[in-house]
Amino acid sequence: MAATIWKGHITFGLVSFPVKLYTAARGESLSFNQLHKDDNSRIKQVIYCQAEDKPIPRTEIVKGYEYEKDRYVVIDEDEIKKVAPSSAKIMEILEFVKAEEVDPIYFESSYYIAPDEAGQKPYALLYDAMKRTGYVGIAKIAMHNREHIVIFRPGAKGLLMHTMYYANEVRQVDEFHTDISLVKDKEVQLATSLIESLADTFQPEKYKDTYRDNLLALIDAKVKGEELVTPPQPEGAKVIDIMEALKQSLAAVKKPAASASRLEVVETKKQRAGGKRQKATG
Repeated sequence: MAATIWKGHITFGLVSFPVKLYTAARGESLSFNQLHKDDNSRIKQVIYCQAEDKPIPRTEIVKGYEYEKDRYVVIDEDEIKKVAPSSAKIMEILEFVKAEEVDPIYFESSYYIAPDEAGQKPYALLYDAMKRTGYVGIAKIAMHNREHIVIFRPGAKGLLMHTMYYANEVRQVDEFHTDISLVKDKEVQLATSLIESLADTFQPEKYKDTYRDNLLALIDAKVKGEELVTPPQPEGAKVIDIMEALKQSLAAVKKPAASASRLEVVETKKQRAGGKRQKATG
């Protein structure tokens, strides 16, 4: 069972019911230990007090906020808990919006919202109503010493929640823009055809972290004392004529389909010929 990272209530008008949050997704990466180059032994990072010029244990560490240069105010955990807002225990729905109105650039982390036993029915009611209306909810929740604005939506099996960046945290870059006057209608038509030829249903299990797999293969080869054969690195093609590049890309995509069609024709002819022979024999 996944660990609960937050427990509280969702309030929906005068309706309130208990829920808990589980982490829905977590990035995976390989971690390396730091070793002494001469003997491959693990190194230790020592916590050092500059004022006393000596190492100190972790038990002597407190949290401090630098309010002026080299001046700190000490804050302990109990004081942090006392100033926690109501959203530390209650996730109040602020409003509902259409999903397409929310730019994914605001999405941060993903969580499952699961009901406690006493909240099964109101949870199901909210889930079903949101699915029917096409709305997603906006709410506030405090966790990890921060108040988050969140969006929650009906997924395939239940409610999902995404913490979101605040508007001031999303960087606005003036240079980030697109000049569509540079492209011609014919080029757009070919690009559209190429996109449609590559279109498919979303299947996340198809995609793998090749870099991580390559690192694991490298580690395994070194453990076994083997030499890892690395594939040649691809070189990016220089696009000189965009129209020609689009045409060649479309032709390359269509070739497998064309080959498959020819195979189907051959198989059909064989089947017809086999049927004729059976009739003649009968």
